[in-house]
Amino acid sequence: MPAPKNQQPEKKKGLTNRGRILMRYGIISGGFIVIAMAIAIRLITTTVVKAEAWNRTADSILNQLKVIPPERGNILADNGSILACNLTVYDINFDMRHQKVSELGKKLPWNSIDSLADSLDVYYPRRSDLSQPIDKDSEDSWHFKFKTEFSKKNSERPRALKILKKGSLEDFERIKSFPFFNSFKGSGTRNPVYTDSKIVRIYPFGKMAYRSIGRVNEYNREVHGYSGLEKDLDSMLYGKQGYAKKVMMTSGVDNWVETPAQRGYDVQTTINIDMQDMLEEELTKVCQEENAFWGTALLIEVATGEIKAIANVEKLDDGTYGEALNRAVRGFEPGSVMKPISMMIAFEDGLVKSLNDVVDCSPFQQTSDPHAPTVKNMKQVIEMSSNTGISRVMFRGYSKDPATYHDRLRSIGFFSPMQSGISGEEVPFFPSLAETTPNGTRQTMTARHLSLARQCYGYSCAIPPLYTLAYYNAIANGGVLVKPHLVKKLSSAERGDSIVDPATLSTRICSAETAAKVRECLLQPVWGDHGTARFVRDDRVKIAGKTGTAFPIPDTGGAYDKTKRRFAFAGYFPADNPKYSCMALILCPYIGHGAAVTSGQVVKNMAIKMFSRGMLDNTTSLEASKGSSEPVFAASDKKANRKVTQELGISSNKVMANNSADRKRGVVPDLIGYDPEAAVRILEQLGYNVCLSGAGYVTAQSPLPGQPLKRGGKVNLTLRL
Repeated sequence: MPAPKNQQPEKKKGLTNRGRILMRYGIISGGFIVIAMAIAIRLITTTVVKAEAWNRTADSILNQLKVIPPERGNILADNGSILACNLTVYDINFDMRHQKVSELGKKLPWNSIDSLADSLDVYYPRRSDLSQPIDKDSEDSWHFKFKTEFSKKNSERPRALKILKKGSLEDFERIKSFPFFNSFKGSGTRNPVYTDSKIVRIYPFGKMAYRSIGRVNEYNREVHGYSGLEKDLDSMLYGKQGYAKKVMMTSGVDNWVETPAQRGYDVQTTINIDMQDMLEEELTKVCQEENAFWGTALLIEVATGEIKAIANVEKLDDGTYGEALNRAVRGFEPGSVMKPISMMIAFEDGLVKSLNDVVDCSPFQQTSDPHAPTVKNMKQVIEMSSNTGISRVMFRGYSKDPATYHDRLRSIGFFSPMQSGISGEEVPFFPSLAETTPNGTRQTMTARHLSLARQCYGYSCAIPPLYTLAYYNAIANGGVLVKPHLVKKLSSAERGDSIVDPATLSTRICSAETAAKVRECLLQPVWGDHGTARFVRDDRVKIAGKTGTAFPIPDTGGAYDKTKRRFAFAGYFPADNPKYSCMALILCPYIGHGAAVTSGQVVKNMAIKMFSRGMLDNTTSLEASKGSSEPVFAASDKKANRKVTQELGISSNKVMANNSADRKRGVVPDLIGYDPEAAVRILEQLGYNVCLSGAGYVTAQSPLPGQPLKRGGKVNLTLRL
């Protein structure tokens, strides 16, 4: 039945707005309650249930110690010049995906980029050979590099295009001022041109004294030496590590320095840069002239035992000579340079009393003496290098028990480490002359006598040149052995200085009377009528010393290699008042000159050069001749000499030759003889940095003239009056 017309349909019952609001509020509140309960449970679990574990974790983090590496100390020359030091350098990079570069899109300012490439090709070229101009289209030009990289998609461009490795902040500022780069403002990450800094170990004098100074390696951010002084004095140069630990700060957990790092000591060596340069030059020159396989040389100051120079060269595969293994501390059969040391023992032990005592030099112990007369006095034994003469003298004291000769050498410290500071130092080796060897082998008296005779004149043994020269130095020093050493002083701002006192390294090995007698003998090889070292004679500097020759034994052992000869000369100068001792040892082909013309020439040239520079307490010979009033002007590229002579009222003058032939870019010019102002001007025009030492005019330079050098490289100039 249909409903009445006036009756309304019944409305469905539902939630009111208030109800809906309350329901939503309840859901949200319930959610918060659940979250709060979860947090409370988590909090209780963390702070109560697992409190011990979390405390251990916190302690482990906060108690962590971070190692702070120390700054390595410097190695210095005897005058304080830096031989090795730390330097902060900067790799300069270009982020080609940087936002400021990306925003340019295809609207790249190619004119500015071309100008940038021009600037970089001039100041920081991508190739080292600059003898030829850089072609813009060549692969080693910056033009080619930028076009190649900018042609790529933005995502494929390099994040760090290397503009310069190991540059300075001055280089960075210069590069930022170049076209295109100067359009980017800001610093740090806001600029696409940025730097990565790092500390490197540098050696301003390059390969000079390379083996003696040594080099370093970096292991896990720890820099330690692996050769030379860098290795032997590593514990002092390295310093002490510092430590930092994590601590709670207001801003969070941060590092707190608990123990600061201690910088390593600065080590001042005994090396004299000028003497080192001269010794390396002379040794290299003689090795080149004689086609030698290798050479080593030492220069020691007599009174102090300071090693002023040490040089090592070796023939390389390309026929040139370069820095070699430090053979100055390696053992070799020395040959006849051992005879003066044996003679010293003979005088000290009373086996001979006077220089005029004579000895029979007829054949003895499978050895003959080719020199007349058959009977020689002690001077003649050394002058003519008589093997039989020195052997017969030593047999007077040691033939009954040859083992006592070894003991006698030990008594003068011959087998004790010199602790010179040179890495790889060996001690002399003399095979046992006892009745039974250390391995239990019995030796007949005949064999022991033969070995004794040979050891007396430098065979059947191995002696490093360092030891041979140390004992020559002692003879020149009146019988006082001062151990050769490379370290002069240790300096530290925190711990003060520690100076090496030569007195602590000194010991007397013979009387002054004995030393005087041996010095008389050592004059004869150079100044005697029949001396084996007459070629070393020079009237400007009186040199005393002895030659030695030996055939080498191959490294693999076996018989002597008679295709080669090892030449030695050890001596000191000036002979009347010794200032320096010097020794050279050179391995040459068999066909060639003798010891006096090879190793003796090195010592002779060193003595003359040192004399000419006034290094022997003499007046330098680099001056105008006596009686002449003409001054000598250094070479210069400015014609100011006439003005100077007019101002001083001088009628005439002499001018050093102007070496102007070789001034190509990328090649070091010859500046010997120039005044410093002109030399600096020429080098800076070629784009080089200059380091001056001394006063006067240029007498030496490094790198040598004619060697290639990139713009921005350093040229060291030594000045002398």
